[in-house]
Amino acid sequence: MKEGQNVILSGNPGTGKTHLAISLGIKACMEGYKVLFNTVPIFINKLKECKSNRTLRAYQNKFEKYDLVILDEFGYISSDKEGAELLFTNLSLRTGRKSTIVTTNLSFDRWGEVFIDPVMTAAMTDRLAHKSYLVNMNGNSYRLKETQEWLKEKIK
Repeated sequence: MKEGQNVILSGNPGTGKTHLAISLGIKACMEGYKVLFNTVPIFINKLKECKSNRTLRAYQNKFEKYDLVILDEFGYISSDKEGAELLFTNLSLRTGRKSTIVTTNLSFDRWGEVFIDPVMTAAMTDRLAHKSYLVNMNGNSYRLKETQEWLKEKIK
């Protein structure tokens, strides 16, 4: 993955998106890169907290120094307007300069559910998807398969 390159891992729950994102993050750490992993809801809450404490600029300065940011579970929980705007602003700061991996269960046409504003949705989709690796990970859930196998063993 080149500097400024994004990866979007999209697909059904349980298909390995988070597992793959963490693996890429570990590999980047092993090669000396600074990596941040967070879920989108926790990241948005952190941004809101920093904004209300008037420490947002300091956090943004720290955030900009990460070579790779992994944001997990984009779209699992909707955000309010302020959260969507903070997410947009901070991801936009990285566009073309630093790498970002996003995991999501939503196709691009449903990103409006997260960003609310159609103009912001179009801009964020454009920025994140431009020159990105888009990995479709739709398929059957590994967790569901494992649970079904476990139940079969218990019934025997």
